[in-house]
Formats: sequence, C-alpha cells, structure tokens
Amino acid sequence: MRNYSIIILLLILNSCNYFTIKNETKEAVARVDEVFLYKEDLKGVTASFTSKQDSILVSNNFINNWIKQQLLLSKATINLENDVQKFEKLVQKYREDLYINSYKEAVVKEYLNTEILTEDIENFYAENSQNFKLNEELLKLKFIKIGKDVYEKKEIVKLFKSNKKEDLDSLVSKEMYLKSNHLNDSVWVKYSDLVFKIPMLKTMDKKQLLKKGNFIQKEDSLSLYLVTVKEVLGRNEVAPITYISPTIKQMILHQRKLLLIRNIEETLIDDANKKQQFEIY
Repeated sequence: MRNYSIIILLLILNSCNYFTIKNETKEAVARVDEVFLYKEDLKGVTASFTSKQDSILVSNNFINNWIKQQLLLSKATINLENDVQKFEKLVQKYREDLYINSYKEAVVKEYLNTEILTEDIENFYAENSQNFKLNEELLKLKFIKIGKDVYEKKEIVKLFKSNKKEDLDSLVSKEMYLKSNHLNDSVWVKYSDLVFKIPMLKTMDKKQLLKKGNFIQKEDSLSLYLVTVKEVLGRNEVAPITYISPTIKQMILHQRKLLLIRNIEETLIDDANKKQQFEIY
C-alpha cells in the first residue's frame, strides 16, 4: 500500500495543472473522460524546438503520456477511494514541506557564511581528530607505468629511483613515455587506489608492500610498473589534516547551516510570540 501511496501522490501532483472540465473558449487537443488537455498547455513543451517536425513529435509524445497518466489516475482513484483522505494528507504534507524547505534553502543561500579559514579547519580537526580514524591504509608514493619495451626504459627507471629534484624534473619531461603516473609524493593516496592502478600488487604480501621506503618493480606482458613508498599510515590511525580537509570543510558548512536554521526558527517564534500571533491552549 505504501507504493500505491507514492504513485498516487506523484500522479496527483503531476496532473493537477491539466485536471479541468472542458472550457469551450479553449482548443482541446485530448480528452480522458471529462478531463481535457488544451493546446495552450503544449506551448511550454514545444517552445525550445524550432523545427515543426520536432515540435509535432514532442507534442504527440506529451499527449500520449498525459493520456496514460490520466487513465492511471482515474483507475487508481476508483480502486483506492478508501484511501483518498490519507493521500490528501500526504499531498498537503508534501506541499508544506516543499514551501518550508524552499524558504530555508533561500535563507541559507543568502546568509550562510561559506568562507572557511585554515584556522577553522585546524580547530575543528583538533577538537574532533578521534572521529577521523582511517578505515584503510594511506600512502605517500611515486608511481609510473611505462611500456615494457619503451625507448629509454633504463634511463626512466634510473630517474624514477633518484631523489634529486633535477632528476624528477627530467622524468616529468619524459611524460610522453608514461602511460600513467603519480609523481607528487607529498599527497596521500589510498591503498585501494594503488592496487586498482596495479592489480598485480594484490598478490603481494600487504605488510611487505606497505613498508616505508619500499621500492617495487613489477611487469606484465605489456607494461612495467614502478612504485616507491615514501610514507604509510595504517588502519585506525588518525587521518592527516591535509587528507581530511575537504571533508572537514563540508562538516563545518553543515554545522553552520544547522545553526543558522535553528536561529531563524527561534527568531521566528520569538517575533510571533511578541506579536501574539499564536496561542497554546
């Protein structure tokens, strides 16, 4: 019965604009029992189409869908007439929620402070760090994938193993040879993202793979994979602030939004009380 309620609610809302008795002053284009669809109701549907053929096609589809909708609504009304009052309450509740939520969103859009300073993030992190424990390992690493028989393969491997900035710059300059790469080892990467890039790493012992300073060289029939692990954070360790910052920003905005809405509601009640707009009996 719950599914029927949802269907009826949607049908009522979608069809209410056209649920009218025939108006002799308007040109009707379709009828279902005593309900009529008028030519003027199609204007918004075809307005964006310049081709007459496209407009006719869209109009016909709209009319056919309208007929199906009215027939469904008629059948549902007959078979579920005992639930009409319940459906009307659902429609009323939906209408009220729609108005209220739209008003809240408009107020939030106008008044919500969306500026988040570094200090805001640091304070939130300090106060809630234990809520940011990792559910999988994070790594700082370098990674490249090159063709197994690529020209300058030995030179590329040598540059990759080096810790010198000039060698890293040289490796970046050879980007045309790199099928895939991640060379910024100051950014945290999820373990699952690494093994997604190199599925064969799943066969390695995880503890061995996740050793700090580990160098890994693997190849398949087509490619050579090089990985250097710079740093590792394990499961249940606190996520670093650099990694969790985007999430913290969303949480701060959410808190501000809830506080703003609560303040609006309290102010609304206080003002209404002063003006004696409501009474509790």
